[in-house]
Amino acid sequence: MKPCKQLIFALLTLAMSHGAMAENVPLDRVTVQINEGIVLESEIVNMLKTVKANAKAAGQSLPSDKALRTQVIERLIVTRLQLQMADRIGLHIGDLQLDQTIENIAKEQKMTPEMMREKVEAEGMSWSQYREQLREEITLGEIQRIQVQRRIQVSPQEINSLVKLIEEQGMQQVEYQIGHILIEVPNSPNSEQLEAASSRANAVLKRLQDNADFKQTAIASSSGPKALEGGIWDYMNVNEMPTLFAELLVGAKTGDIIGPVRSGAGFHIIKVMDARGLQTKEIDEVRSRHILIKPSPILSEERAKAMLDKFAAQLRRGEADFATLARQYSEDPGSAAKGGELGWADPTVYVPAFAQTLGALKINEISEPFRSSHGWHIVQLEERRKTDATDKFNTNRAHQLIFRRKFNEELQNWLDEMRAEAYIEVFDADFNRG
Repeated sequence: MKPCKQLIFALLTLAMSHGAMAENVPLDRVTVQINEGIVLESEIVNMLKTVKANAKAAGQSLPSDKALRTQVIERLIVTRLQLQMADRIGLHIGDLQLDQTIENIAKEQKMTPEMMREKVEAEGMSWSQYREQLREEITLGEIQRIQVQRRIQVSPQEINSLVKLIEEQGMQQVEYQIGHILIEVPNSPNSEQLEAASSRANAVLKRLQDNADFKQTAIASSSGPKALEGGIWDYMNVNEMPTLFAELLVGAKTGDIIGPVRSGAGFHIIKVMDARGLQTKEIDEVRSRHILIKPSPILSEERAKAMLDKFAAQLRRGEADFATLARQYSEDPGSAAKGGELGWADPTVYVPAFAQTLGALKINEISEPFRSSHGWHIVQLEERRKTDATDKFNTNRAHQLIFRRKFNEELQNWLDEMRAEAYIEVFDADFNRG
């Protein structure tokens, strides 16, 4: 059943009444309805400006305004669907968590939050705009983690197989930067739809073989998740990229264009943009322990932080034992019984806020309370060491590679399912995604 359109009509009526009073003032309008939500024309215009400014700064050519507008609308639709899901499950990023994230970002860039604010405003964005944009990015990351992580199963057999492969053959010491274009097909397509999509894919392939700019072509033609970024995926080892990509890259070299290859989503065209040896032959591992307090309707964010402030002060004065506090209060079931001990790990396996905090600590130092997606923590760095990452990968690292690959695959499946189930109406003749 289609949602009621009363909200849209009310907004349009309001816009018309304002127009009668001030005809010379440009008016906003509703361009997309997504379930009970809307996207305004001003949001599309602002994102178009941002994309064009970024492309200009990077020296990247763009396709026609019509093609670019289509991609921007699609990105806003997918973003809005995720935010609606976050709202339905009660996921909201509070100011305290946002402030903590800003502090972590500033530390990473070797700045204070005040210096970071000056930099943001010097680049033409208001601080309030930056905060709300960051709040949205955190929300998207969290809703993806919550919804996609539970869809992923990594079996012991998969881990053992990868560890055995690594030990027998050695991990392929190559990371690929992949360009990807997807010409999608509808669910349960008929023969005409399949033929039309195949023809479009072959036409795109022909343009690329005739030396058309890949990024510009991807923005104009692709329905893939990275379309607005020119179809470019970050550098990945074959063991962490989507299975389809890994299978197509066997024997490929830089500059090769592969496809079109059919999958359930449509026709894929892959280009090897670059290949490089792994940048790090050794990795830094850390041994740490932590105490986690999770805010709840009963325990506020402020109270959770205050508890950890108290614990940190007691530990620094030698008035309390870390392991005892962790066993009594920590809400991390995996480490609480061990006195908060997390063991040796590559810090990149942790969520960003946790990894960043560990990176800034000295040996035996106890952090200030900080917020991650799991709750409020204090963490103590106990030891650091370098581990050979070329010839020997432990079980945790194998699990991480498999998880990353499956996450990328399941994220796209989840987004596709959510979009297929949503009511979407675009009041824009230029939009052709349906």
